[in-house]
Amino acid sequence: MLGRYVGKWFYDKGIPFDAANSPYFPPMVSAILRVGPGVKPSTAYELSGPILDEEVEEVKKWIEEYKQSWPRTGITLMSDGWLNKVNKNFLGYSPKGTAFLYSKDVSGTKKDANFYVQLYDQIVEEVGDKHVVQFITDNARACVTASSKLMDERKHLV
Repeated sequence: MLGRYVGKWFYDKGIPFDAANSPYFPPMVSAILRVGPGVKPSTAYELSGPILDEEVEEVKKWIEEYKQSWPRTGITLMSDGWLNKVNKNFLGYSPKGTAFLYSKDVSGTKKDANFYVQLYDQIVEEVGDKHVVQFITDNARACVTASSKLMDERKHLV
């Protein structure tokens, strides 16, 4: 019976079936079952307001803890050569995990090696030069050239 109701909700809202594989799905179902009959579902306002705000704060706290690990473990910066319409995205990887770090507005700029050198240099400075152990980009010519220049300037990068 529960499965049918969950299924109807998935179908009605076009929720990808893979969402059932989320590590948060079983605990949600368990919490609903624990509360039992009469449980009131969260409203759209609660989900888009106070509950979302709590989750944002939890993620911010995790990111701060993540950053605190960099002096001990270092960080790998990652970015590919693909841009969406206006942004270039950067991820950080360390033993604590992978996190989205930055999205830079690069609209209206010429995406040549000099552009990438300046952009990569800015990201390394924002993260902290002493924390960055490597910078991974794709193999587009401008990115490779920029990476080489960055490594020439910052000898500790690989």
